[in-house]
Amino acid sequence: MSLSRNRLAVRGAVLLLIVGLLTPSAVSALTYDPAEQTNLAPGTVSSPANGSTIVSVQGYTFQGNTNPKKPARVVSVGEHGTLQWTYNDSVGGSAWFFDADPLSNGNLLVSSPRGGDTVVFELNPETQERVWEHRFDMEDTHDVDAFGEDRLLIANMREWNDSADESDDRIVVYNRTSGEITWEWYFKNHYPADTDGGYNADWSHVNDVDYIGHGRLLLSPRNFDQAVIIDMETKAVIDRLGADDDYGVLNEQHNPDWLTSDNGTPTLLVADSGNNRVVEYAREDGEWVRTWSVGSNTLNWPRDADRLPNGNTLVVDTLNHRVIEITPTGEVVWEYYATWGPYDAERVAYEDESSGPTIRDLNASGTYPITGSSNMTAGAGGRFGFVNEVQSTFAGTPLEESMNGISTRLAHFLPWLRPVWMTPWDLFWAVCAGCVGLVSTGGELFVARHRILDGLRRLLGE
Repeated sequence: MSLSRNRLAVRGAVLLLIVGLLTPSAVSALTYDPAEQTNLAPGTVSSPANGSTIVSVQGYTFQGNTNPKKPARVVSVGEHGTLQWTYNDSVGGSAWFFDADPLSNGNLLVSSPRGGDTVVFELNPETQERVWEHRFDMEDTHDVDAFGEDRLLIANMREWNDSADESDDRIVVYNRTSGEITWEWYFKNHYPADTDGGYNADWSHVNDVDYIGHGRLLLSPRNFDQAVIIDMETKAVIDRLGADDDYGVLNEQHNPDWLTSDNGTPTLLVADSGNNRVVEYAREDGEWVRTWSVGSNTLNWPRDADRLPNGNTLVVDTLNHRVIEITPTGEVVWEYYATWGPYDAERVAYEDESSGPTIRDLNASGTYPITGSSNMTAGAGGRFGFVNEVQSTFAGTPLEESMNGISTRLAHFLPWLRPVWMTPWDLFWAVCAGCVGLVSTGGELFVARHRILDGLRRLLGE
């Protein structure tokens, strides 16, 4: 009898623990008000932008299903952070939006992977209609650039060759008039097969390609932790910033931009995503020297950074769901919140990519925090206080490195996994409740294993 009472007491304690862990989620569900969720809204605007800003929002799509509460879209934002228009597209049940480049005729060149293909189209923002479109047999493409009047420069990632069991990730030039690929460059011809741990379906994750003049291309193989410059004629790699797994330089970067200082010094401005910062490097005496770093304690997976003519930098702070314009010393002067997962932002007046001075030309070299933000919590808890607290809790302990890695991965997946009414802490406690339930159920089954087996034998007539 005493044993039965003990088991009942344990079961009651477990039940109370599970209820307690699920209580925050229940409270959030009951008190959630969609009208209070930051969706598309201005933050700090102390200095109006020069014209419109185009923001592409990745959105959430899983196995062909677009979550309407986490939509993919392209938006245009006015000088003072007012929403000018929104372009939504869920054709075929799914649509991601990545690159959205202003063209000289006022239209936009948009890259949108969907259903195993990539649709590239020219969008007329006034009519919201496509001037033309091409569908490519490319599963995922983050960057497509206009390359002359009728050519496209495409970063073709996740190109897996089943017959050869190797990656065919590549850069291609596509002629829209002839409908043919006229030039291509394969990563496997220039990198060892064991790079990034060996060939896999997302080997290079090349997320950017820019023509930087003189027959050269700047590439961003994210998973190789480096930006590389190649010669289109010889197809040789002629320079590179960073190296595979050298996270002190770059860590899974996005969208590097080529700048040249007044004295001719080659310079790279990079969204250093895995290190949660934006950095600038200058080429000196054959070495890349970091001259600027901003936001390492504030940004969360930045994926685009453009230097504006006024010397400020337009930054896409993806997992904080915002786009910010910051001064060389890190002060926010313009801010716009755009859930879920903004990827690319362009100030229309300056067309595509960076067009401003280097940090050294601005006499602002150094390391700076981000200041002056309105600190809105976009996406119902999208600032990931839980993740930051995990990192600070284990700082200085033997578990610091491993827990930093785990928390970084959590920051990437939490916004897509959790319901919009849940905070990251709610999700954490709910997962803990599930784990407690699984352990408790496993214990009950173990204790009752003989009784269960006897019952199965009787059922089977043994």
